[in-house]
Amino acid sequence: MSGFQQIIISGNLGKDPELRYMPNGDPVCNFSVATSEEWKDKQTGEKKEQTEWHDVTVFKHQGAEFAGTYFKKGSSVLVVGKMNTREWEKDGQKHRRKEVKAISVQFVGSKGGGEKPVGNPPPENFEDSEIPF
Repeated sequence: MSGFQQIIISGNLGKDPELRYMPNGDPVCNFSVATSEEWKDKQTGEKKEQTEWHDVTVFKHQGAEFAGTYFKKGSSVLVVGKMNTREWEKDGQKHRRKEVKAISVQFVGSKGGGEKPVGNPPPENFEDSEIPF
């Protein structure tokens, strides 16, 4: 039996992404995306909100460098990927981390339409750019 897994996340970055390079020179970009759900409590009528944080890792050259260059804290992004669980041992303790391994990333804009990316000018149609890898 085989299956297929795809995760789609649309949300805002909580801080600037971290772009680093592996020993072989390949770029890797990590960032966290917040998604929120709002509802009204049926018993109290009070407005409730729950925020979930999703750790995202982008491995491929084009996507990692794009995200590391143009994504900033507050940027609205769309990430398509698959869930990945990494396990490692450090100082005798086992650690486990769930993350989204990105297949494509898309810049949707800035939270509140405010700040634009800094650095090199973005590609044409930047607001609608999707970077598959």
